[in-house]
Amino acid sequence: MIQDKIRVMKTDDVTRVVAFIPPGHRHTRVLIELKSGEKLIFQQATIDGIIRAYASVALHPSRKAFELTLKRLGTRERKEGFAKWQLVESRRSEDEIMKDVMEIYGK
Repeated sequence: MIQDKIRVMKTDDVTRVVAFIPPGHRHTRVLIELKSGEKLIFQQATIDGIIRAYASVALHPSRKAFELTLKRLGTRERKEGFAKWQLVESRRSEDEIMKDVMEIYGK
């Protein structure tokens, strides 16, 4: 059985954040370096999803949760040039999302 590994990242756990476009690429990446020595690189679509989810809660007067889940989209479902796999808004209610995330956050 795989044990869930949950880490809450505090500001002082992050030593550096760099947004960059690698040579020969068109899309931005974000490098996050942690005090532990770990280095995480997120592709632009992932960061876009994080920003969308964050803004959907932080800027809304009453919303408490917003969820995006990974979904494979067919050619008819996605815009030209977009990836097959995308983070899209889930159909779960805010109450369902909050119940789920509070079980994780409370561990």
